[in-house]
Amino acid sequence: MIDFGDFYRLIAKSPLSHWLDTLPPQLSAWQKNSLHGKFKQWFNAVEFMPDVMPDTLDLLNGVTADSTELSEGQKRGIETHLRHLMPWRKGPFDLYGTHINTEWRSDWKWDRVLPHISPLAGRTILDVGCGSGYHLWRMVGAGAHLAVGIDPMQLFLCQFEAVRKLLGGDQRAHVLPLGIEQLPELQAFDTVFSMGVLYHRRSPLDHLYQLKNQLVSEGELVLETLVVDGDAQQVLVPGDRYAQMRNVYFIPSAAALVNWLEKCGFVDIRIVDVCLTTTEEQRRTDWMISESLAEFLDPTDNSKTIEGYPAPMRAIIVAKKP
Repeated sequence: MIDFGDFYRLIAKSPLSHWLDTLPPQLSAWQKNSLHGKFKQWFNAVEFMPDVMPDTLDLLNGVTADSTELSEGQKRGIETHLRHLMPWRKGPFDLYGTHINTEWRSDWKWDRVLPHISPLAGRTILDVGCGSGYHLWRMVGAGAHLAVGIDPMQLFLCQFEAVRKLLGGDQRAHVLPLGIEQLPELQAFDTVFSMGVLYHRRSPLDHLYQLKNQLVSEGELVLETLVVDGDAQQVLVPGDRYAQMRNVYFIPSAAALVNWLEKCGFVDIRIVDVCLTTTEEQRRTDWMISESLAEFLDPTDNSKTIEGYPAPMRAIIVAKKP
């Protein structure tokens, strides 16, 4: 079982201490009642991973660790355990000679985000829908005091814990198997990230309020999501699927998204980046072998999805809580 005790001790003397009123029983109930059928198999891969203290560690330019102490056999064993945790969607990671070539080039997204946000040094950060935790490690590399990720997908939690073990047990980042709706109004984070989540929410304004309720006064929201071209009234409501994804409810224009943020009480709202998602940024690899973006686009017209909607375009918007 995953032991969250280190995290509890870490936040006990911090502005997050009141979270301890609800979090331990919540995670205890999750461990008893909600484990995925493959969780034991995934967690075994974490347990069998060697405890390593890297000689070289770089979280500023990527997520890279290596050690001269490991034999080639040990390095092959690490790759075997990491492959038991496929598919890997967010990354990449370079760990002791193993390059995890993930579906998403999340480093490209990070390079688009970082120049436009408040410096992360010393900040307490929440990343909603963090996946494997790739961006948490980049936040730590940028100087974050504490980076907390939430994501209900249990495979992602095991991926994160495996990487953490290979990074020497670093306690500056943590992942909790929760959705944003399970968090109380903590009002304790200096920066909150929501990247690739908003379009999966049935009520996008409720999601924006939930994000706002996690921020301190004058805290910063970093929102990255699908958008469409159009004016402030333009919102796409897809049918059963969008680019083969289920549970895509609302895709606004960037201007409409600014309106939504204003309606929720955010200020200093800036659209800092808008770009089309390419098949170089999201693609099938030998670490994620099922279909990816190339199969989700119209083969005769890459400006459209196979359902006929505009191809994926993503915006980054930065805003402040008053």
